[in-house]
Amino acid sequence: MPRHKAAVAVFTTLVLAGCTTDKPPAVQSSAPAASASQTAQGSGTGAQSKFFVQADFDAQLAMRSQTPQGPTDKPWEQAIAPKMIDTAKYKKDGPYHLCFSNAAVNNPWRQVGWKTMQAEVGLHKEIKKFTALDAEGKDDKQISDIAELQAKGCDALIISPNTTATLTPAVTAACGKVPVIVFDRGVETDCPVTFIKPIGGYAFGADAAEFLVEKVPAGGKVLALRILPGVDVLETRWSAAKVVFDKSKVQVVGVEFTDGDAAKTKSVVSDYIQRHGKIDGIWMDAGATAVAAIEAFEDAGLPVPPINGEDQQDFLQKWKDANLTAVAPTYPTYQWRTPIIAALKILKGEEVPEMWNLPQPKVTSENLSTYLKPNMPPLHYALCGCEDLPGFPETWGGKKS
Repeated sequence: MPRHKAAVAVFTTLVLAGCTTDKPPAVQSSAPAASASQTAQGSGTGAQSKFFVQADFDAQLAMRSQTPQGPTDKPWEQAIAPKMIDTAKYKKDGPYHLCFSNAAVNNPWRQVGWKTMQAEVGLHKEIKKFTALDAEGKDDKQISDIAELQAKGCDALIISPNTTATLTPAVTAACGKVPVIVFDRGVETDCPVTFIKPIGGYAFGADAAEFLVEKVPAGGKVLALRILPGVDVLETRWSAAKVVFDKSKVQVVGVEFTDGDAAKTKSVVSDYIQRHGKIDGIWMDAGATAVAAIEAFEDAGLPVPPINGEDQQDFLQKWKDANLTAVAPTYPTYQWRTPIIAALKILKGEEVPEMWNLPQPKVTSENLSTYLKPNMPPLHYALCGCEDLPGFPETWGGKKS
């Protein structure tokens, strides 16, 4: 069963219990398939993503209001509606050799997470060796990396896939040789022992879109900025936003891929300002280039419209300084601690959630001051969960207050 479909079985009874079980029909659209540039056509959102699964969408939105299980001061150890599974067959004596196939460290979010993971490894004396390979954002290299790691005597293999479909065969092959833990991005197989992620892309995308629908007047023009296609968590962010926008009265005037590049983001926003005269809202599937989008309005001498970013410090600081109308859904970097914890539990034969859903807080104007940390660098992510780790804040580029 594909991993994204496996979620249906896990969540339908656990999450939707007590809620209506009449799921709305899957969103249909007669618009052409999504392209790198889409102009207004109906709602302007184009066709629904092939990644969209209605039951998963319903489950994630329901999870936003659920109380997670686990220590309140350690959200990376918490789980929402967990279905625990037995791992006794993987139990073995330590010390252990853990291996990690990383999609990349090619953006600030991943760089913060990677530092956090390494610090978590350092907490556990039972880890005798930690071998990590960086795929540099290349599918073919990660496929090779996963094969290479299987020959290194790994007791458990952690994988953060570069893309979903392409990496599925490599992950499936690895599952037959070593216990596999997948996190951050998913694959189309349920063979990993556990799949670790925050609530997910649907919740992120809906949080941002709901905010814009509330703040942008009827008929207002919204520009949607995406990074790249084909990654499940990014596809689900957009597909959730599409559902929200399609039910609203806002007009999506464009859906553009920016490759996560600040200069390209600023150029795209500037082009849309010139083309339409006024943009009333900016939706983003990731917030690393939110400040660049803001600067496009400032350079044009225009007020910044409602916008979403993430918990990156430069955006939070800009939000405060300019008194923006903004929201920051998050995909917490503290999730990089959880795979290490999960691997050790599995190797000790302890139960773990089959689908390990972590809390996914949202930064709002009411709690902005909680997440804004002036002693940390601009590209630091507030929800790193790293404040209690050795080397903080210097390892993450910060200064002691």
